[in-house]
Amino acid sequence: MAETDLYRKGKEIRRQLLGDYADRLDTTTYADPIMRKFRETVTETIFGALWARPGLDFKTRALVCVVSDAATGRDPELAIHLRMARRQGWTEEELTEVLLHMSGYVGVPIIRESLLTASRVFAEMRGSS
Repeated sequence: MAETDLYRKGKEIRRQLLGDYADRLDTTTYADPIMRKFRETVTETIFGALWARPGLDFKTRALVCVVSDAATGRDPELAIHLRMARRQGWTEEELTEVLLHMSGYVGVPIIRESLLTASRVFAEMRGSS
């Protein structure tokens, strides 16, 4: 893929949001040629365009992603976005409270799964600190 300005900006933002976890994803999930194409597309269109827009800070955008993933039962994506949210300053307690609050609006079973994902991600992050 030719590196456009949006792609370069997206790489910077992705690195800022994910830190070293971006490298881990690149050597596992995105090592596959098909998934590498996905990563390149997302880097340009999501990180380079959407995350770079004015109007919301990264911390708020990260929380929007957590809420969206939890509400739609996207646990693999939730794990990634919980990491982003923690790196942007949300605490484990705040994110847990957000998820608990959501149980009254999107349902207990789906949020139970989200909390299981959060518990695993937070434990992994504490272990790598």
